[in-house]
Parts: sequence; C-alpha cells; structure tokens
Amino acid sequence: QVQLVESGGGLVQAGGSLRLSCVASGSIFSFNVMGWYRQAPGKQRELVATITSGGTTNYSDSVKGRFTISRDNAKNTVYLQMNSLKPEDTAVYYCNLRLSPALGYWGQGTQVTVSS
Repeated sequence: QVQLVESGGGLVQAGGSLRLSCVASGSIFSFNVMGWYRQAPGKQRELVATITSGGTTNYSDSVKGRFTISRDNAKNTVYLQMNSLKPEDTAVYYCNLRLSPALGYWGQGTQVTVSS
C-alpha cells in the first residue's frame, strides 16, 4: 500500500511564498509521476504541476513562472515552491503519485489560503 503525507500549507498574504512537501511511502515503482493538484471551493480539482522520476516537468498555465516543482527520488519526496501567490491560488492542494495510467494515489490534502 502507498501512503502520501503532505505538509507546508498555511495562510499567506498575496505576493508571499509557501513550500509544500509530500513524502511517499510503500510499494513505489522506480519510474513514476508525482504531482500536485488543487481544488478550490465549488470548483473541480485541477492540475498544478507534475514531475516524472526522470525530472520532466509540466505546469498549468496559471502557475507557470511562479511555481516550481521538484523531487528527491532518494527520499520519495516531491516539493512545490509557490512564489508570488495570488488570492486565486487559494485551494486545498493534493499530492498525487501515479505508478501507471491505471494506478494512482492521493494524499489527504493541505489547505493553502492567500489573503488579499
């Protein structure tokens, strides 16, 4: 079984920064994709950024240039550095680990609130 534990959310003023972390444990294949998604109240969950075990990254247009995803394969950890935060970034942020197109896991979510 795989577990994902997120940390680093909180309350920050607009223009500020936060860093999210997600540690994966359990039966993890050597090749996988880790990522961050977010869900704001009344909205669908959306992609923020993903990174493969080889380091290839993908970002949503709304966060490009402000957020940076990275990972430490030795620690099975993925990070999301969020800079220049905006009120519209307010959401619950979920860590995701995808082992195959049909097999993925989610963390419990961490709240990020950006005040104006």
